[in-house]
Amino acid sequence: MSALMHTYNRLALALSHGEGAWVYDLDGNRYLDALGGIAVCALGHAHPAVSRAICEQAGKLIHTSNIYRIPLQDQLGEALCSHARMDSAFICNSGAEANEAAIKLARLYGNKRGISNPAIVVMEGSFHGRTMATLSATGNRKIQAGFEPLVQGFIRAPYNNSAALQQIAENSRNVVAVLLEPVQGEGGIIVPDEGYLAAVREICDKNGWLMMVDEIQSGMGRTGQWFAWMHEDAHPDVLTSAKALGNGFPVGACLARGDAAEILSPGTHGSTFGGNPLACAAATTVIRTMDEDKLVARAGELGERILNRLRAELADLDGVADIRGRGLMIGVELEHDCAQLMQAGVDAGILLNVTAGKVIRLLPPYILSDEEADLLSEKVCALVTGFLKSVHSAA
Repeated sequence: MSALMHTYNRLALALSHGEGAWVYDLDGNRYLDALGGIAVCALGHAHPAVSRAICEQAGKLIHTSNIYRIPLQDQLGEALCSHARMDSAFICNSGAEANEAAIKLARLYGNKRGISNPAIVVMEGSFHGRTMATLSATGNRKIQAGFEPLVQGFIRAPYNNSAALQQIAENSRNVVAVLLEPVQGEGGIIVPDEGYLAAVREICDKNGWLMMVDEIQSGMGRTGQWFAWMHEDAHPDVLTSAKALGNGFPVGACLARGDAAEILSPGTHGSTFGGNPLACAAATTVIRTMDEDKLVARAGELGERILNRLRAELADLDGVADIRGRGLMIGVELEHDCAQLMQAGVDAGILLNVTAGKVIRLLPPYILSDEEADLLSEKVCALVTGFLKSVHSAA
């Protein structure tokens, strides 16, 4: 029996090492990684620049605490703010921590405006983390069940519906912010209609609300822009980032601009490990590598290539509900629950994920070659075709 708590329904596959877009199990079998550690390993596995930066920094200084100035943290903050068009950064250890910081910032913003019970509008179908506050903000009843009482102060709205948000604005006087994903990831790769994010920005401006975007999965170049809000230029006040930021090394960030950048002050928030030299060395190297190798634009090109192939081969099949995505954030929605495709993928030599029950989620690294991208598409098409044949024959 494992000494670990049973918090994951793991597949039996055990991986030993990886290189580029490929990972290997204990028996030496290799698998094309179309999941990237759930949108984390954007540069692939064992990237030489990131590995070198971690090793070199580990030999110098791993941790000092935020009692002292950390030059590498300054560098990371400047790089992130420059790429995200924000003014200041709080560096932490994960996406959930980044969202916790954003929630605290919004509440403090409201209290400073004389609102004693500030509320944040959050979206149905969203996912923001598994801490108590981020769990409460998440729009998925299944993962909240059993953890009541939830944290109060959240108002739920349908995603991709600016009219519903406007109605909340007309009827609620204690709202201080909106928190949403520019593309919903765990919810099934839901890409909102063009103009939705701009409409949210306009409603926030009219009502003095903070627009806060959770870019933990959609950010760091995954959609073909550094951050997904940039597809509409719906400039947020607060932005959270993690996942691909460290290419596997735990690091997250909460960024803010304008008045929001001045809300948190000494004593209002902090982290023992957040922004340590080792994490910052990894993250700054990731950003520099993405710049030097033009990987953000490459993610957009690869996403279009894969989407076009999937649509050409699968869109007309009976049982395929939709094929959608933005950059290398791709979902193939079927009309049937298909969680078994994760193990089927392992058997076929590809790692993928099924989210929201019926959506095959693809989040591959940006360093795919054209040949690897085509192989990914080929394997996914074969899996879907075989699955649908088995469903139809059993009907």
